[in-house]
Amino acid sequence: MLHARVHPRLDAIEAAAWDALVADDNPFVSHAFLAGLERHGCLSPEYGWQPHHLGLYAAERLVAAAPLYLKGNSHGEFVFDWSWAAAYERHGLDYYPKLLAGVPYSPVTGPRLLAGRGEDAAALRRALAGSIERETDRLGLSSAHANFVDDEDAAALADAGWLARGDWQFHWHNRGWRDFEDFLAALASKKRKNIRHERAQVARAGIRCTPMHGGELDEATWDAVHRLYRRTFDAHGNYAALTPAFFRHLGRALPTRSIVVLCRHGAELIAMALFLRSADTLYGRYWGADAEVPGLHFEACYYQGIDYCLREGLSRFEPGAQGEHKVARGFLPVATRSYHHLVDGRFRAAVADALQRERDLLDRYRDDVLVHSPYTAPP
Repeated sequence: MLHARVHPRLDAIEAAAWDALVADDNPFVSHAFLAGLERHGCLSPEYGWQPHHLGLYAAERLVAAAPLYLKGNSHGEFVFDWSWAAAYERHGLDYYPKLLAGVPYSPVTGPRLLAGRGEDAAALRRALAGSIERETDRLGLSSAHANFVDDEDAAALADAGWLARGDWQFHWHNRGWRDFEDFLAALASKKRKNIRHERAQVARAGIRCTPMHGGELDEATWDAVHRLYRRTFDAHGNYAALTPAFFRHLGRALPTRSIVVLCRHGAELIAMALFLRSADTLYGRYWGADAEVPGLHFEACYYQGIDYCLREGLSRFEPGAQGEHKVARGFLPVATRSYHHLVDGRFRAAVADALQRERDLLDRYRDDVLVHSPYTAPP
């Protein structure tokens, strides 16, 4: 017999027990990453994030878990349900708080129903879905959501009757190229010329970009990286939720899985790009700069990442959400999925109808994007 427990802090669960349930090495659902957000002041009800993690136990042994949050808004999720919230409000109902199985501030596909690798993993994922539904009912919430789910979670949530919603991100896939020049040779001449021009602009400006693993950075450098991150967020009117302490934590807790591209003009650090990695995938996360230099954003955030993947033998590079400008630089559309459990049957029916219309538009969008693929041969 399984029983469920809710944990308001991830540190209430032993790191080894949690990480044993992660079926791959996705860094964003690791105990180190998620607990680090909580310990270092990145999450709070004030920001709309209240940890509400769910564990399934056989006696006292943790056998499945989900990173759950009570959400007081939809910030930092990257699956936009503002119109759903507005519809609830127009009918005098409360959409918030809601439950979310996801990773704060990170539009990265990965496991959300953590059930290990055993023969009972599929059954445990279904049990987790049912437990999330019961917790939604117990708290009297409008809904529960699981964002950026992997294939195994999608199957469990679809079986449970949750509504599926899709979107597109732009990812780079390694086709076995030897180096960056070999990659460029696969592109149409105009696209190849544009990338070389952008990289040359950065070189002519006297800027040197150096990738380093997080464990190689001292605390002063991490603080400088955070300052650049915060400055760029502030310049765009966004709230920089991640703290300097969390950045330093990444270097300590994920020393080889965090990567920072440091961009210097002489001895001065003027820009940075922050990445995380798994065994086969590089994930682009944050960019920050003190200076406007033509081509520098593309160099730090995209070309340095592709270079890193080619050197390290990684098969995929996910640079973040949105952005058709990535297509010209070798990134093609890849489907992402979220699943949604809406308690009110009337809203569920209306949302299901809207999602079907949205799916038709998304299919046409992908076809339109692929017309502009930079590759001379199809993927």
